[in-house]
Amino acid sequence: MDKKTLYGAVIGDIAGSRFEFHNHRSKDFEIFAENCFFTDDTVMTLAVAEALVRCKGDYSALPDVCARTMREIGRHYPRCGYGGRFGKWIMSDDMPAYHSFGNGAAMRVSPVAYAAQSREQVIELARAVTCVTHDHPEGIRGAEVTALLIYDALHGAGKSELRATAEKYYPLDFTIDEIRPFYRFNETCQGTVPQALKTFFEAQSFEDTLRTAISVGGDSDTLAAIACSVAEAFYGVPEEMARAAESYLDERLKGVRDGFCSTFCAKDKG
Repeated sequence: MDKKTLYGAVIGDIAGSRFEFHNHRSKDFEIFAENCFFTDDTVMTLAVAEALVRCKGDYSALPDVCARTMREIGRHYPRCGYGGRFGKWIMSDDMPAYHSFGNGAAMRVSPVAYAAQSREQVIELARAVTCVTHDHPEGIRGAEVTALLIYDALHGAGKSELRATAEKYYPLDFTIDEIRPFYRFNETCQGTVPQALKTFFEAQSFEDTLRTAISVGGDSDTLAAIACSVAEAFYGVPEEMARAAESYLDERLKGVRDGFCSTFCAKDKG
């Protein structure tokens, strides 16, 4: 298993990219294909990672640093799939948070779990990197639970313990088989995060998490990015998948990921 960080979210994003608007409701598919690509999920995950590195352990100004870094890196990729309001925020120098509860809050939050020194700090950092755009309580909730599960998984929590934490945030009284025929595209945290977490809880490996997440349908790249960010912390990432995912990234994004790993990889789980 690869001991580097953040490939879970990246793999989920890239593998799900070609299915976002053409759902594939089966676990049988080629994971990496020629028409796969990284989207805003990868770009913003790595922007948050870079913001944490730039803080050098002092997170008192993290919201401001994160906003600047997201805009700086995000502007290099203007056509990577930003939502309408978020795209305007990226291109603005001073647009404030806009009360969003979109699932982007959860898909980009995974780096904070590697930087944090405690569960309390996970919550603090998750809120800090989320509130710059997604300051609605549902946006904060989606980011917070995702980051907590990653942190707890990195520190040895079992699935029963992880599920108990997740159920403090969302009801998970459904199965993927039950919702698969009816689940539709949903860009909200409350309509994506529970489904993403459920795929992780039902799956038996990192790859199974990825395949199950894609099979749900909906906002495939984001749902898979969230699910696989938790699965990475629990299972690790197969080395061949990490290498394949890296081949889709440009040098700028690879450099950001490598810089984050060199700073925080002591917390990696492989």
